[in-house]
Amino acid sequence: MTEDKWLGIYLKRRRWVERATWSALLLGSAVANTITTNLDIRRARLPFESWEPAVWEFSSALVWMVLLPWIVRAADTRPLRWGQLRRHLPWHVLFALLTSLAHVLGMVALRKLAYATQDAVYDFGNWPLELFYEALKDVRSYAFILVIVGAYRLFVWRWQGEASLLAEPPAPVPALPSAPPPLPEPSSEPSSEPLYETRPAPVPAPALPERLLVKKLGKEFLLPMDEIEWVQACGNYVNLRRQQHDYPLRSSLGAFEQRLDPAAFVRVHRGYLVRLSLIDAIEPTEAGDAHLRLRDGSRVPCSRTYLERLRQRLV
Repeated sequence: MTEDKWLGIYLKRRRWVERATWSALLLGSAVANTITTNLDIRRARLPFESWEPAVWEFSSALVWMVLLPWIVRAADTRPLRWGQLRRHLPWHVLFALLTSLAHVLGMVALRKLAYATQDAVYDFGNWPLELFYEALKDVRSYAFILVIVGAYRLFVWRWQGEASLLAEPPAPVPALPSAPPPLPEPSSEPSSEPLYETRPAPVPAPALPERLLVKKLGKEFLLPMDEIEWVQACGNYVNLRRQQHDYPLRSSLGAFEQRLDPAAFVRVHRGYLVRLSLIDAIEPTEAGDAHLRLRDGSRVPCSRTYLERLRQRLV
């Protein structure tokens, strides 16, 4: 099986793989911590039952599983890039502290519930001191999650391939102006005609790119523009769809639309551009919008704002 086929299979099941991986990591950590905590309790001969460490660890892991999607969303909405650190880092510090508070409240509630089923009472201890202690651990866990998410997405993008515009050829050096014609002999009669007739140089229309450069795990290859099927806006990027693969390109959808052939692509949604020749059918919805079925079976949303214009283009 080729690398592209493995990539296609993975991307179709990406959400499930991500959830299963995080669940396995958190639950595996809870199992390991339960075993080591029980060993420490026996070694120190502390008065705890063997089920109590399991309650402590699994209650913490379950709350982290609930909070994890919100942390990933925070990483998306406030990315920690070099030019945005000063603005986004304080926000992440605040959100990490709120995450720690939610983690403590959630796991304490689960522990009290579990202890009640065993006719026991759970005591969290000195709340201010314990909150500070948990915050020290949770802020580090929050930062670790951000690093893991960033590294994982960088790897997927490199595996998937990131597109970029080829460098435009250097502009031709303008020719030196020719020497002006000799001045006419002075005349006693005034003349209103200018000595020289200047004409503005025509501005050439920007050339539409024919290919994009795609970097994929250390390799580079060219992506023909006429093989792009549709374009989707995704934050600071646009995803270029070609043969069931998405290639991210750092650009806004409006800016990239200017580089496409207007006769070949049509805007069908505020976040989508579609190659006109690949539209197989329009499937209206009850809300007045529609879904476009393409020749490969994929579907793209079409908002009512662009629906009538699309029908006119298809006539």
